[in-house]
Amino acid sequence: MDKKVNFIAMEEGTRNDYDLVFQHEAENGRNLLERILTWLKMMEGESPYKISRLEHVLQTATRAENDGADNETIVCALLHDIGDVLAPTNHSQIAAALLRPYVSDKNYWIVLHHGLFQGYYWMHHYDKDRDARDKLKDHPYYDACVKFCAHWDQVSFDPNYDTYPLEHFIPMLKEVFSKEPASFI
Repeated sequence: MDKKVNFIAMEEGTRNDYDLVFQHEAENGRNLLERILTWLKMMEGESPYKISRLEHVLQTATRAENDGADNETIVCALLHDIGDVLAPTNHSQIAAALLRPYVSDKNYWIVLHHGLFQGYYWMHHYDKDRDARDKLKDHPYYDACVKFCAHWDQVSFDPNYDTYPLEHFIPMLKEVFSKEPASFI
């Protein structure tokens, strides 16, 4: 990029400076799908599970599709663990932040909280409260998140499950990420 802004502190920026910044951000946004595919491919490889992390999200998305979920929900199932690439400790929040401008409040909330809800299946092994998710029991999307985890996420570690390949989901990814992103500034 040849053109650069004229400021070294944001408070000094002009409209022309910010036009340049937003032009660059728009271009960056147009390349988002390619970056997402790269991140997904980074999930391939060694794993303590019987399948790779990539196979896990592909299997989760396959189960969602086989259950009749809409394309947006299938994409959320595919990307629910993509945060593992950047920040495994808070992977749910990373995945939710990526999806937020493109998905419904319901799907955002499910992805944001799925890590806590998955704790139901393992926390008791560490003397932690497996029902910690119940602090959110009154939320309108609580049951949907329970179902997401029970029917799609926690069961998707099966090396014998007939799972669709990544290429199968690319048209759905294009559909979701071609939407005009909502601004949350």
